[in-house]
Amino acid sequence: MTPADPPLNHLPTLPRRRDWRIGCVGAGFIMRDCHLVAYRQAGFNPMAIASRNAATAGEVAKLHGIPTVHATINELLADPQIEVLDVAVPPDAQPDVIRRAVDAGRGRLRGILAQKPLALSVREAADLVRQCADAGIVLGVNQNMRFDQSVRAAKDLLTRGWLGEVVLATIDMRAVPHWMPWAEGLPSLSTFVMSIHHLDTFRYWLGTPDRVLASTRPDPRTRFPHRDGINLYVLEYDNGVRASSWDDVWAGPIGDRGIRWRIEGTEGVAQGTIGWPKYPAKEPSTLEFCTTREPDTWIRPQWPEVWFPDAFVGTMAQLLCAIEDGTEPEIGGRDNLETVALCEAVFAAATQHRVTTVREFLPL
Repeated sequence: MTPADPPLNHLPTLPRRRDWRIGCVGAGFIMRDCHLVAYRQAGFNPMAIASRNAATAGEVAKLHGIPTVHATINELLADPQIEVLDVAVPPDAQPDVIRRAVDAGRGRLRGILAQKPLALSVREAADLVRQCADAGIVLGVNQNMRFDQSVRAAKDLLTRGWLGEVVLATIDMRAVPHWMPWAEGLPSLSTFVMSIHHLDTFRYWLGTPDRVLASTRPDPRTRFPHRDGINLYVLEYDNGVRASSWDDVWAGPIGDRGIRWRIEGTEGVAQGTIGWPKYPAKEPSTLEFCTTREPDTWIRPQWPEVWFPDAFVGTMAQLLCAIEDGTEPEIGGRDNLETVALCEAVFAAATQHRVTTVREFLPL
């Protein structure tokens, strides 16, 4: 970078209007400690909340100053004051909530922010996209790693062309997720819950790959039955780019924990770390890069923001901006179908021991 270069874009674009009336479905960790904390920081306007447990919803409402607590989710979906719905429920329950929201909010509801994964199959995700589109409801997906500050700044580097043509991108994760109880009954564990972050990040940086090679094995720490624990995969692009991630959710019985990423191009290298494994400590993600424009000079931008919870400003902001501008969200439902298809491709490649393509899992 030179003094004339603008700083890297690591923050989201915010909507012109901050008082969109938001209804919150769910009162678990991700809503209580991430969504609502971020919304308060950004000046957003959560007006009502409901969850399967009304008492829990009441506790979260009191903590975050939400004026209305509905006894049931159906009551919230029918609330005429709600303009935008924020859904934070387990992935196997989310499609039903979205369908009920479409039925209850037709002609009134402007947008829905869904959790990732949008659904556990492309077929069901595509149905949700179609139903929202038919009802005129803008559908966004909370792929929040796209708003991790180092991931977003790396995308800006790529957009500016400072690394040249990408040759190889890698993510090396050695971290232990806290598997929620609802994950025990899912057909996929790591792929649709953890690896989906990295797969969507590769799509954000490089686009959708053409072929997938993958391997998986169960996580020795996890006591309930599952097929996909430690995930290893390679993404191939017809233009020559290769991307790979080691999603090691075991990380050994002792040792350091962390996530490192690297992008190598024909004119430079960028690398960094993801601060999330240190949560609840606020550990900013990092980025450093070197380009042929300034050989032997490593540039290290810094920021105070962190992935959890600050990135969750961006996922809601991108939906609100799309509603205001009449455009597709940055992470819209249609785009996210390819992330869900990529998850299916990785899971099939690993469990069926074959090379897969994303195209074979996309709806015609």
